[in-house]
Amino acid sequence: MRRLLAALALALVAAVSAASGAAQSPASGVPNRKDSLKFAAIGDNGTGDKPQYELAAVMSAWQRQFPFDTVIMLGDNIYGGQGPRDFVDKFENPYKPLLAAGVKFYAALGNHDSQTNRFYKPWNMNGERYYTFSKKNVKFFVLDSDYMDPKQLQWIDNQLKSAHDDWKIAYFHHPLYSSGGRHGSEVDLRVTLEPLFVKYGVNVVYSGHDHIYERIKPQKGIYYFVSGSGGQLRGGDLKKSPLTAAGYDSDQTFMLNEVAGDELFFQVITRTGKTVDAGVIARQPKPKPAETPSQR
Repeated sequence: MRRLLAALALALVAAVSAASGAAQSPASGVPNRKDSLKFAAIGDNGTGDKPQYELAAVMSAWQRQFPFDTVIMLGDNIYGGQGPRDFVDKFENPYKPLLAAGVKFYAALGNHDSQTNRFYKPWNMNGERYYTFSKKNVKFFVLDSDYMDPKQLQWIDNQLKSAHDDWKIAYFHHPLYSSGGRHGSEVDLRVTLEPLFVKYGVNVVYSGHDHIYERIKPQKGIYYFVSGSGGQLRGGDLKKSPLTAAGYDSDQTFMLNEVAGDELFFQVITRTGKTVDAGVIARQPKPKPAETPSQR
């Protein structure tokens, strides 16, 4: 049944791509500037079901207009069985056009992912639970929020401290801030990570876990996104709160992002190609170094 569904969904890709590609121009959100860093973000995507394939087709249509070469995956990349056939049905087939175009996927692990998935080469984790990579003037910090042990915390501290890139972007599965009714904010994780993010000037944080889209009002100068409806959707689960700047829980979504100099543009797009949120973030000033006793 799973293979039949995958085959039927693949048959829809061309039709959906054609329809969604004409739905809107990238100019409605991301400016598509030359030499900028362009990337997409998806979370909680790996179902192997029809909505995942349809959203993947929309992503592919947009990639032809807005040539992103990177996708960050926010965890729960594979649901259910996690054998070789599952990786085909729940990753390789839905994103086949993107993979064929040379787009690279960089995964964070979620609570539904097997820890052994970090060895799956197309996810570019190189066997690590947490890692960094750089693109143009941006450094990405990919964390394993399932198991925030002391070793990982020390690693994060060292990596953030030594990074001198213009932009610092962190992503992982469990959100520090969320108005999702099913899960909501991971306060214990926030207490652990937020002081490091503030201290070392993290600019933007992406997470999944709640199967909704939400843009959080800046917290201590940092911008947070929840993008957990790349495959799974929990309709009606967004319980708007004082944290919410914008949100959407009526269809699957993904995010387009563009870093151009000191600005990060974002655009949130549904399975039908509709834009439900868009905006721009100006890069925050870097934190001032702490004074030593001799400087006081």
